Amino acid sequence: MSAAPILNPEPAPIVACTVSRDVSNFDLLIEDMESELGESWGDLSFDDALLFLSQPDAEHLEFVAIAVDSEDENDLTRISGIITTAKEKGVRVILIAEEVSPIALHQLLRLGADGFVPYPLPEGALHEAIERLGHSNPAPAPQVPAHHAQAESPSFKATGGRDGVVLPVHGLAGGVGATTFAVNLAWELATIQDGNKKAKGSAPRVCLLDFDFQFGSASTYLDLPRREVVFELLSDTATMDGESFRQALLTFNEKLHVLTAPADMLPLDIVTGEDIDRIIDMARANFDFVVIDMPSTVVSWTEAVLNQAHVYFGMIELDMRSAQNALRLIRALKSESLPLEKMRYLLNRAPKFTDLTGKARVKRLAESLDISIDVLLSDGGRAITQANDHGLPLAVNAAKLPYRKDVLKLAQSIAELNRAAEAAQS
Repeated sequence: MSAAPILNPEPAPIVACTVSRDVSNFDLLIEDMESELGESWGDLSFDDALLFLSQPDAEHLEFVAIAVDSEDENDLTRISGIITTAKEKGVRVILIAEEVSPIALHQLLRLGADGFVPYPLPEGALHEAIERLGHSNPAPAPQVPAHHAQAESPSFKATGGRDGVVLPVHGLAGGVGATTFAVNLAWELATIQDGNKKAKGSAPRVCLLDFDFQFGSASTYLDLPRREVVFELLSDTATMDGESFRQALLTFNEKLHVLTAPADMLPLDIVTGEDIDRIIDMARANFDFVVIDMPSTVVSWTEAVLNQAHVYFGMIELDMRSAQNALRLIRALKSESLPLEKMRYLLNRAPKFTDLTGKARVKRLAESLDISIDVLLSDGGRAITQANDHGLPLAVNAAKLPYRKDVLKLAQSIAELNRAAEAAQS
């Protein structure tokens, strides 16, 4: 009687690897990798990763999960080399980071990481990151098709069905009140029809984007928390969809949607013009008005915002620094042939009507800059500071303040012009 042949099944092909200084420091990553891939994954040290990626076996890899913590910041050159080599081989990269400084993380992400997940891993975060890569169960098909390995990151889809008006606000000098104006303009637009019973439920959908990634204070002025999900969104806009965008937003009083500044201070070049275009396109597709609080600094992606803007508000005061900065900005826009005609200048803390020489000084300022100062905003004084410190819009905290009435009047005129434009198109 012959013995039945003993079948030794071939081991499952390795389609993913973790890369770390010591994977035992990332026990949750081990659990999630086993849950997602079973035995179809391996573990590599930093030294082994570069060697393995140069071998033929690396052609089977779908992705590598590079796990780093604060102790690895002194080894960024080697880690950067691993990311670069993986990208050259057509292998996707998911970056797992624990307590890594924003500067170091920014450096690694700019090398082309396809996904980012913070550590400790949130529930289901690794699964979602793999799904975004287009990863499928490796068991039926151990070989990764060539076109899959080199496919671009999934593009976002703006499916909100709207075409919002983009209104950036740019303070041309520090402390001119740009954020205060942006926050209150957004709130007035979001609530402009609340008192109209016939128009119940027809108030515009408004989104406020805080693009001052270093000192943005829209969250402070509305008493909203800053969350890590904002950084995740900024780090990987190419895979952003409507759901991930909505999850990054916070809602103030169920009426105003806000993308706050990140929790940590980040380099302003953490995003590119393409990233900014994606975020604004997504916001426009889901909201009627998109108010953007810009940093006072002009950066590489300021051009992208200006091109998207319907009206670009420049906030100034009646002083020499505002005049000089406005002149510099005008010269820069002209030299780059950018749409200067979109600029609308707002004068904050304008002279009171009792200031007999005030109108003459405002007129001289406009003439010296060859601009038109379209809106004069009253000096709100301590009432504005108190409202901001309490995290409330002026309409809630100081409704009768002249400054608030100026902002409301402007918001009403913007909404009326928008309705007229929509009626003309229909």
